[in-house]
Amino acid sequence: MHYMSPRRSVQDAARTRDRIVQAAVDRASTVGLEGVTVRDLAAELGMSKSGVVAPFASRGRLLEVAFDGAVATFRAVVIEPVLAEPAGRERLLALLERWVDYLVDCPFPGGCFVTTASVELDNRPGALRDRTAATVLRWLTFLTEQAQAARPDLPAEDARDLATTLNGIAMSANQEIQLLADPAAGPRARRIMHATVADFLRLEAG
Repeated sequence: MHYMSPRRSVQDAARTRDRIVQAAVDRASTVGLEGVTVRDLAAELGMSKSGVVAPFASRGRLLEVAFDGAVATFRAVVIEPVLAEPAGRERLLALLERWVDYLVDCPFPGGCFVTTASVELDNRPGALRDRTAATVLRWLTFLTEQAQAARPDLPAEDARDLATTLNGIAMSANQEIQLLADPAAGPRARRIMHATVADFLRLEAG
């Protein structure tokens, strides 16, 4: 009789869980988080519906894990590579480059995952909306901190204004890339972002 070692069993379970999460992320990026069904995931993965849900206890928890996984991907692609750069002007500019590259060559089939979730869930109270709102707030706070480090002499309000402006440019670019399939959207966003930051860096303190 063949026995599977406990270690192999744990590894197989982790791989299965990762496959389910990735499938949920990919599907949610195109049909929305609330459009993800256990039935569709089971059919796509060749699994039973109970097999899809079992590692997470519920569909709701699966969607939360998928959302967190998508955010972790964004962090790995956009944020973590620039953290080795000292906080300041160069890090802010490097962040813009990573951000636009992410929008143009997005790891998600439907474009920026959090932007999609923001539009889908903005007026739908619940755990997923709360998660999305908290993620957007953390991102805006991080952007504000990078702007403040680049111009510490300016009021915090100016740095927050820059963060909001850059975020709006990125959301518009995501729409033009995904909805309009405009090949100029990425380069346009890059130019506008850099021009906006250049104006911010030239602001007179006082």
